[in-house]
Amino acid sequence: MNRKNLCTWLVMLFIVACTPTESVDGCRLPRCITYGLTLSPTGIDPHINQSSELGIVLRQVYDTLVYRHPETKAFVSGLAQSWDISEDGLNYTFRLKQGVTFHDGEPFNARAVGINLDRIMNPDLASQRAKLLLGSYERYEIADEFTIRLILNQPYSPLLDSLSQVYLSIASPKALESYADDQIRYQFHQVGSGAFRFVEYLPEDRIVIERQPNYKWKPEFYGDVPEGALERIEFRFFRDPATRLTALESGTAHIMGEILPTDARSITGNASVQLYPVAVPGQPLQFYFNTAKAPTDRLEVRQALIHAVNRRVIVEAVYQGFSPVAWSALSSVTAFYNPALEGAYNYDLAVAQTLLEGVGYIDSDRDNILDLNGVPLEITIIQPPWGLVPQVAQLLQDQWRSIGVKVNIAPVTGFAALSEKVATENYNLVSFDTFGLDPAFLNARFLSDGAVNWTGYQDSELDQWLNSAVEITDEANRSQLYGLAQERIMARALILPIRDYVNINAAVTNITGLKYDPYGWFPLLYDVVYIP
Repeated sequence: MNRKNLCTWLVMLFIVACTPTESVDGCRLPRCITYGLTLSPTGIDPHINQSSELGIVLRQVYDTLVYRHPETKAFVSGLAQSWDISEDGLNYTFRLKQGVTFHDGEPFNARAVGINLDRIMNPDLASQRAKLLLGSYERYEIADEFTIRLILNQPYSPLLDSLSQVYLSIASPKALESYADDQIRYQFHQVGSGAFRFVEYLPEDRIVIERQPNYKWKPEFYGDVPEGALERIEFRFFRDPATRLTALESGTAHIMGEILPTDARSITGNASVQLYPVAVPGQPLQFYFNTAKAPTDRLEVRQALIHAVNRRVIVEAVYQGFSPVAWSALSSVTAFYNPALEGAYNYDLAVAQTLLEGVGYIDSDRDNILDLNGVPLEITIIQPPWGLVPQVAQLLQDQWRSIGVKVNIAPVTGFAALSEKVATENYNLVSFDTFGLDPAFLNARFLSDGAVNWTGYQDSELDQWLNSAVEITDEANRSQLYGLAQERIMARALILPIRDYVNINAAVTNITGLKYDPYGWFPLLYDVVYIP
């Protein structure tokens, strides 16, 4: 070996010797963990994309103007120290915290909030959720360096709830401006002010964040950084549900989301893994009926299909009893849920058959499929891959076949493909749901001109109830309006609700301090301790 090669070899040996010890999956020890995500998002920019997966990561990276307390659900200070709402509900004045800096050293102030709002409202930005969350927001005024006023063109009572969500996170103006000409690239270089800084994003592989020292502007529900607190988190993708429990048991992952219900049942007797089931507010797992396409353009057909579904069997078989049966357009842990609907549309094959016979469906050719004037009773379901919807759709197909309905299942690979399929209008049912604490999300789905009204149903009275419910602030009046809206949605059989979502998470037992924010999907990892 010559002198040059010897020196090179010694340098390489020194580098290897000084490299921190890593676990099998590459996570540095001792205060680094692997958090299992269940799908690889198409993008993770909070202002552009809308998946729950991005929020799992970015809730740690960004702060929001306000937060909801994870226990009381009350609004508490975030980047805004305090706020006032004008009597007419059109002006929200936020007094901002001082001394806050983003992870790139950029100072936080009213200008930073304004730049973020401008980005979210940019008509050239392909925003899928953030813009909708702002409701009737029109513009902002900067009163001074640490005071900003948001001005609405009409009252919008869910605004504080919207501002507490990760999709309205506040990013560094410097970072946003650096990628103003290529918005897609920002997702790989995100800069927030939260407890963890963004390190890297390798699509289909991993997302890495590391604790940011001197996080002094934390919300009130965070305590002091505990001994043994996490320093680094590597989020990796476990798309195959069958691999998730195995990953926890083998040490490949330390925390895992969306554990299979069958695996969750077995975990109850596993001393090395603990369950963290979290009820998720918003819409239940449901199927929208297309009221503009035969045969689901007939109310009686829609009602018959609901009565012919044994939801309790589905919940037990697919979700192992971890999820309650759904009865409404809102899950039972969502604000203004109407419990009076529980028990409506009970499983009753006799009622289903009577409804179908009443509109003329018979089995005229004795092929076990009902028909009307020789046209078979045939429906098409758009089936996304998440939430165990494929298993649910299979059971629906089996149950509906028993009353003479032919069911075609059209699987799609993800949200983009689902949206494209819906745009063809060639479907009778499509499974999709939105999550949130405030039911303002119903407007986009059920207003006659709603942006994503996939039912095609139009009802001026329902429009009035939903529009009024987001304009008034009185809780009792909002509850009454949303109660009426839920009753109308179910009376007109616009959806087939299946189960209320429960996010079944699990972690190894040497993880402590794990909790989730009130929206159900997003962990709060600031206080988590890992003792190897």
